[in-house]
Amino acid sequence: MGIMPHTDIEQALECALSLDIPFWPQLPNVSFYEDMYVQASQNFPGIVVDTENKKLQFDSAMFEKELADYAQKMADPKTFALTESYSVVYHRFLAADLHAYNSIRGQSIGPVSFGFRVSDEANRPIIYNEEVKTVLFDFIQRKVNSQYSELKEKNPNAFVWLDEPGLGWVFSGLSGYSDIQARQDYWHFFNNIEGLRALHLCANVNLPYLLGTNIELLSFDAYQIEIMPKEYVKAIADFIDKGGIISWGIVPTDSSTLDRETPESLSRILTGYWEVVSQNSSTSAKRIAEQALIAPARCCLKNLGQVGATDEIKTAETKWNHNSTVEERVVQKAFNYLGMVSEILRDKFSL
Repeated sequence: MGIMPHTDIEQALECALSLDIPFWPQLPNVSFYEDMYVQASQNFPGIVVDTENKKLQFDSAMFEKELADYAQKMADPKTFALTESYSVVYHRFLAADLHAYNSIRGQSIGPVSFGFRVSDEANRPIIYNEEVKTVLFDFIQRKVNSQYSELKEKNPNAFVWLDEPGLGWVFSGLSGYSDIQARQDYWHFFNNIEGLRALHLCANVNLPYLLGTNIELLSFDAYQIEIMPKEYVKAIADFIDKGGIISWGIVPTDSSTLDRETPESLSRILTGYWEVVSQNSSTSAKRIAEQALIAPARCCLKNLGQVGATDEIKTAETKWNHNSTVEERVVQKAFNYLGMVSEILRDKFSL
């Protein structure tokens, strides 16, 4: 959900900083280097960033050639830092006064998604190359820890989550990289993560599988499930009872869906989920609320309902409306809804 459609950096930051837990926006419409895959690739051996064709490629021969030099540089923290050339937005965020917030959040694409997305010269995803995969998991772990260290200097309660849409693909028999292998790899990966062990994904969510890993915070698209399946109850209750935090992505960010909802209707949907859990376990809805964050349902890059966007959304009165595109205004309206949903839930559960 860190991805936003904005082309105005200051406007995007103003929007992100309006939340209780602000984050640094990823703005691929500003630059190819603001793409989350490109940002994570900085200094990974064998990577070629093709800015002209907007492609991220992997060269096996280059990997072998650069590996020894990379091994020498691993001891230098600068090797894993996100520099301004790879994200102007991140450094603008770091320059803001962030100490007054309860927490701040960073993000990085996860190793599974990166490994599936980036392919070698034979068009084979690098996650299938065992040597490359081993280096990749260690590399992303170090990148996350580097970002966490920088954010923690700005706010002691900072955390970084892993964007992992790829974990929705591991259940396909055609993927060649199974859910069992992914669980094992991630268990070791998180053991070396500093700070909160946090994971985010939108589509193809398998809650029992995800909550059964060694994570401490899960962010997911809660809006899409519509009705809480009873087979999810035990996994959610056990996770909450262990002190886990769930970020419920309840506010849609496409106009055709957002137009159908209100803060009140979204609050009812979310409360309904929690009541299913509480009615079928010993975990109360209030406790779930106490350990809950709320968020946009999924990444905010593309307004899928833009063509059918209503006049109400197009002309929605928000403090960010100046010179905004339709896509940007839909996202900004969704962010406004977050605050309203939060207030409704705080009142309902006396938080």
